[in-house]
Amino acid sequence: MKKIDIPSNLTTLAYNTIREYILQGRLDENSRLTEDFLSNQLGISKSPVREALNRLEAEGLIHIEPRKGAYLRRFTAVEINELYDIREALEVHVVRTANVTPALLADLRQSLKRQRTMLKINDKARYIQEDVRFHSLLAQATGNGRLCSVLANIQNQIWLSRRKTYDLSSTTAPDFHDAIVKALEQGSVDGAERAMREHIRTVRQRLLQFMEDQQPVGIAG
Repeated sequence: MKKIDIPSNLTTLAYNTIREYILQGRLDENSRLTEDFLSNQLGISKSPVREALNRLEAEGLIHIEPRKGAYLRRFTAVEINELYDIREALEVHVVRTANVTPALLADLRQSLKRQRTMLKINDKARYIQEDVRFHSLLAQATGNGRLCSVLANIQNQIWLSRRKTYDLSSTTAPDFHDAIVKALEQGSVDGAERAMREHIRTVRQRLLQFMEDQQPVGIAG
């Protein structure tokens, strides 16, 4: 008897739902996700849940311990540095190769306006979505689908570490975004590149400093 394939739409639905649950910061680092819990919560069988978890593990968002469940990935300072090295290289490449059109600039301006609105009303979830959308708009303008996919995955991994440090960069990010858009409006690719580098490096520095500050202080013997 031929095995029936799991409907791809069901697996995708489970993947998207669990991923959103994680990125919204609703899962503590010490909490675990089990197939039983998720299948009951989503009202579906374990098979698409298992497929979704395997995909999330492959993307670096979780790690699965056999017979125990799935846990959030924890990144070291070295790993964060590596991720930001890659992100900076990709983001700079994006602003240098994006097809900058009036429509793109208008979309970026609207995104920036929404970011400032979400900050003003302290809607963290929607601000984060708009922040990600801003960078995604630029990436999509390169016309490179693989680049968009790789960059989105790196940003998701970074967000696991940044989700508890929202206030470290949210107040300054729109100003950096504004500088990037202004440079593109003026046709200055070099200016956009400089603004993007400063943006990424500032966030990296603040995140690494936060991680260092959270390290337990050693007890002198």
